[in-house]
Amino acid sequence: MNTVLPSAVEAIGATPLVRLDRITRGLDGTILAKLDYLNPGGSKKDRVAKGIIEEAEGSGHLKPGQPVVELTSGNTGTGLAIVCGVKGYPFIAVMSKGNSLERARMMAALGAEVVLVDQLPGSVPGQVSGGDLELVEARTKEITQARGAFRPNQFHHDGNWLAHYRGTGQELWQQTGGAVDGFADFIGSGGTYAGVTRALKEHNPAVRCFAVEPAGAAVVAGQPLTNPDHPIQGGGYAMDDLTYLKGVPVDGFVQVTGDEAKQAARRLATTEGIFGGFSSGANLAAALNLLDGEMRGKTLAIMICDSGLKYLSTDLWPDA
Repeated sequence: MNTVLPSAVEAIGATPLVRLDRITRGLDGTILAKLDYLNPGGSKKDRVAKGIIEEAEGSGHLKPGQPVVELTSGNTGTGLAIVCGVKGYPFIAVMSKGNSLERARMMAALGAEVVLVDQLPGSVPGQVSGGDLELVEARTKEITQARGAFRPNQFHHDGNWLAHYRGTGQELWQQTGGAVDGFADFIGSGGTYAGVTRALKEHNPAVRCFAVEPAGAAVVAGQPLTNPDHPIQGGGYAMDDLTYLKGVPVDGFVQVTGDEAKQAARRLATTEGIFGGFSSGANLAAALNLLDGEMRGKTLAIMICDSGLKYLSTDLWPDA
């Protein structure tokens, strides 16, 4: 039956799940890819934006017409631009100049006011360090106070992980009919990992869930920080005290290099016709490593977190 939705906000979620059989040919096991780049804003963060705003409306923390201000690498900001635009809240996105220009332009096109913050001296364009994020955080706090704004703060509001617990994780279970053995996820805020892991393990505690981080920045795994300037955008922020991960089981840790993430993303595009970004490539690289090791013969689910269209100006697509 055909359904006409009342707004783009209602089109968030319920994304397809596809088998990556061309990539896994010759391997013993299956990788299932959740195509969250098909959300209206082009990323899984649309779920988070909707979840946090609706949570804030319900609690009374967000008043009608109140400005919304958020620190973002672009994806959460794009989701918030859509949700706030539909619901009538002015939205200000604060982002490091180290993130790809496409995401800033997309947020602006969706009606957001975009504030770009200079990187630290010596920072590498296209690579956002922890120090760069501290500058963005300081500017975000200033704007929030000056405008009397609501701050979604995707690193702390329960609407983040709950969006994946109630949505993504349940969808994965239903779409596979429970036939999923593991989940591997590149850690940003930790909301996706926490929500999906909690959901899957409630259905079946034997499902194994893996935290994916950049090589040299695997602080969640307890390793020393030696490469804070890795190129994998959208996560790997070298934050070892992520709120959403507290009390959430981790069955294993996987590290991937920037080159592995880029090569996997390119292979995903040319072999499977799936145009994902850096973190999607990191997820695929991790899943391939797991299928070649401790998860041989198993079925692994991963997220295709956002669209490769958001990185055309970066070295992810050198021939574009």
